[in-house]
Amino acid sequence: MTETNSTNFATNAVRAGHQRTLEGEHSEAIFTTSSFVFENAAQAASRFQDNAPGNVYSRFTNPTVRTFEQRLAALEGGESCVATSSGMAAIMAACVALLKPGEQVVASTGLFGSTSQFFKKYLTRMGNPVDFAQIDNLDDWRKKITPQTRMLFVETPSNPLTQIADIRALAELANENNALLVVDNCFCTPALQKPLELGAHVVIHSATKFIDGQGRCVGGAVVGDKKLVGEDVYGFLRTGGPTMSAFNAWVFLKGLETLDLRMQRHVQSALEIAQWLVQHPAVAKVYYPGLHDHPQHELCKRQQSGFGGIVSFEVKGSREQAWQVIDNTQMVSITANLGDAKSTITHPATTTHGRLSDEERDIAGIQQSLIRVAVGLEGVDDIKADIARGLDLLLLSNAQADVTAA
Repeated sequence: MTETNSTNFATNAVRAGHQRTLEGEHSEAIFTTSSFVFENAAQAASRFQDNAPGNVYSRFTNPTVRTFEQRLAALEGGESCVATSSGMAAIMAACVALLKPGEQVVASTGLFGSTSQFFKKYLTRMGNPVDFAQIDNLDDWRKKITPQTRMLFVETPSNPLTQIADIRALAELANENNALLVVDNCFCTPALQKPLELGAHVVIHSATKFIDGQGRCVGGAVVGDKKLVGEDVYGFLRTGGPTMSAFNAWVFLKGLETLDLRMQRHVQSALEIAQWLVQHPAVAKVYYPGLHDHPQHELCKRQQSGFGGIVSFEVKGSREQAWQVIDNTQMVSITANLGDAKSTITHPATTTHGRLSDEERDIAGIQQSLIRVAVGLEGVDDIKADIARGLDLLLLSNAQADVTAA
């Protein structure tokens, strides 16, 4: 029995893609097998040559992984999904499958550090020039596009400054230049943003983050149409093998079931924390699109159904002061992962963006005083109280320094 897809997000998150076996299991089955048995040699030959549907080998056909792919595709409004071993594997698969040597990528500034490193260090080595455009400056995107441009790549909201790109405008720009718009939707997930509906051609996910929701597994996904993703990206996965495991796919399926509810809670708590941080005297600046003074606040309201669960802020000071705030937390986890039920805190300049040069961090706006908080599902008052330990101590230290200086 195959569950019928609905137009309702919550229903699809629980039901889409599930095909029960003859055992009649209620929860999705985990097919932990490397290969599949054929009825005869003719059937084996037919499946290997793609002349008949069916499972072949778990590097590229696994029922549990397929259920996750179909469910995520339904939530994003895409025709096809290819699950990968990590979010970075999803980016690699999309680039290798969709780019020819010599074709250029124009990417947004403020990308996740590993994404930026992949573009600069490895994609260029494969013969694909990369340039970077200011995420919120459409004129800058236009200037960076050349006749060789094949892909516009954007992460919105950006990591960690939560800058917002105008997806619809970038999609139109891509179409005008016979290019593809690829959107990393990690921070929002389809619960808050659907790039394909806004004109994007391909969506990237790190399922490790909010899709899992509890920091248990690593995985990624590419979503789009039957040609770009269902044939081209799938073809690379089949041969290259950056494959998602069946167990991880099953975990992500369980994550999708509660995604809508969790994202609502993340957004609610993150907005309250951002508003609280604005008022704290030890905080110099807060980055959160739910705040009215965020440069893309109105765009965010049009493009997303929620402001997201990531809040970044600069303390009054530099790295020493930022580390002091982080080190004085007792509940919030000091880790670079995000999208977890547990709130996490990190210092981007020395972790997620630590491999960038000083100049690259300056261009991206990553200051030594910056702290990123991925707001979890704990009581919001407890999260604020834990962050306040370091902020209040910093305020006291700064006051003492002012007295000594006087």
